Amino acid sequence: MPVALLLACALFLAACGGDDKEEAATPEPTEAAAPAGCEKVPAAKPKDIEVAKPTAELDKNKTYVARVLTNCGEFEITLDAKRAPKTGGSFKTLVDKRFYDGLSFHRIVAGFVIQGGDPKGDGQGGPGYSVTEPPPEDLTYAKGVVAMAKTATEPAGTSGSQFFVVTGEDAGLPPDYALLGQVTKGQEVVDKIGVVDVGPDEAPVDPVVIRQIRITES
Repeated sequence: MPVALLLACALFLAACGGDDKEEAATPEPTEAAAPAGCEKVPAAKPKDIEVAKPTAELDKNKTYVARVLTNCGEFEITLDAKRAPKTGGSFKTLVDKRFYDGLSFHRIVAGFVIQGGDPKGDGQGGPGYSVTEPPPEDLTYAKGVVAMAKTATEPAGTSGSQFFVVTGEDAGLPPDYALLGQVTKGQEVVDKIGVVDVGPDEAPVDPVVIRQIRITES
């Protein structure tokens, strides 16, 4: 079932398409002017990719750091292995399979969030599965918090591949979105992405592309 984008004013975030197998057209990449402080890159091409539902969870006694390299710079997310081992395990599986490489931040709302991780690039795609892990009841979506996107009809804590980073001081969201972690380095890069020019569909006018994500553990 196609998943429609929900407006920020309704305090919902577009999610992955779950088991949706709808195919998207694959246009040729086009060159575009880079946002200020970002490298000029071709637009991301939609991917037709699905991943088997993972069962691995993060080890609560380890530290996992995801390095997110974009054409606007690099930032790091420390995954919350203690409070979100299942969500983090799913994310790590996708990262290890290079799922995110070449995808985009397809939705940017200034003072609210930047959102990416959709293989279709339009807010309706996902990895072909979803996992559910209710977020902590006391979770607040403050600046730098990273969580997983979902639709209004899915249970709290449902996630696929799409994630968002909060750029406002407080997104004002209810504790419905699965916790992933916290930006612990490169917040200035997130802030830079968070103010690029966007069109009426909240998509960046010029591409913001995830070159790669890699996770280290210690």
